[in-house]
Parts: sequence; structure tokens; C-alpha cells
Amino acid sequence: MQAMKAVMLLADAAQVADGKLNLLGGGWSVTSPGVPSALALKIEVAWNEANERHVLDLRLVDSDGNEVVALPTYTFEVGRPPGLPAGTAIDHPLAVQVGPLAMLRPGERYTWEMTIDGEASDDWRCAFYVRPAVQP
Repeated sequence: MQAMKAVMLLADAAQVADGKLNLLGGGWSVTSPGVPSALALKIEVAWNEANERHVLDLRLVDSDGNEVVALPTYTFEVGRPPGLPAGTAIDHPLAVQVGPLAMLRPGERYTWEMTIDGEASDDWRCAFYVRPAVQP
């Protein structure tokens, strides 16, 4: 049974401050070649999964499922704040800056895929299309 929930959004830029995600240009699915981007993640750690180490992996695949980029493994652990009622999920926001990815081909579709502790979910995927370069 998958205990964690997660939401992933593409953005022009993202950061975490005071336990919240701050996005600039968030929620797109079409981009231009050579543009920097970011992944904004809101992970809801189930009460029974708190105070344990978790491993998150992100990889970018092309439309054929071939890996284009694998980001470094990220480990995290959230604690239960004092006074939080038992059973309450605990948010773990994460912002990952992704510079311009030169290997992305215009006219192609790509998907960011996430796993947590080796588990995957269709909800933990974020697809986008790279529009063809504008000719002058």
C-alpha cells in the first residue's frame, strides 16, 4: 500500500522558504528549447512514514522511455511536529532547479518520473513538450 502522496509541477523557477513552495511561472507543459526550468514537489508523508529515512529519485525520459537525465538521489526524513494530531500527513516541499537541458530535441515530448523508496505512481509523472525553435 502506497502511503505517500506527491504533486509535481514544472515551473520556470522554484524555491522552498518557510516550509512552502514559491513558484515563478509554474504549471506549464510546453516549453522552448534551451530554457531553464525547475521541478516543484509537494510530498505528503503519511503519519506512519514519519521519522524514517526516504529515498527519492527523479529521472527524465524521452517519448520512447529512454533515460535522458537522472538527477542525484535525494534522501529525506520528516519528523512529527509537537502537538500535531495522530494520523495527520506531514508536508515536505522540495524545489529542484534544472538548468537548460541542451540534449532536449525540439518537437519531442519528455516526462519527469519520480520514485520514493523504489515505489512509483502514475501521479508522480510530469510530461512536457519542447516546441520547435522559431526560425527568424
